[in-house]
Amino acid sequence: MTDLRKTVESYWAAADARNWGAFADLLAEGVVYTLPQTRERISGRERYVEFNREYPGDWHVRIERVIAEPGQAVTWTHVTVGLEEMHAITFFTADEEGRIDTVTDFWPEPYEPPPGREHLAERF
Repeated sequence: MTDLRKTVESYWAAADARNWGAFADLLAEGVVYTLPQTRERISGRERYVEFNREYPGDWHVRIERVIAEPGQAVTWTHVTVGLEEMHAITFFTADEEGRIDTVTDFWPEPYEPPPGREHLAERF
């Protein structure tokens, strides 16, 4: 298994740089992304990359902390979207090849998802 800490650090760097090819390479084909606050789940690499590619606004992410052990990791990130600043906690698991298999994002408080991504996410 590869070092999940390095994979997660590369994940955030690729996301912040909008390098969607490198971002996709870090994900398992069947990756599942979950947002508990909005009750959304996105399944599959292609849909998850598109979700991030289409996310509105000029957002940027900076890692504050990474805690990792074999097969799982958690990050605390500082996110800016325009002038708004917030922190997020994200949990990751990896498949046997070391690719990111699940991602669960926790944001500061519950909110309704912005319109326009219904074609990518199911509500639960």
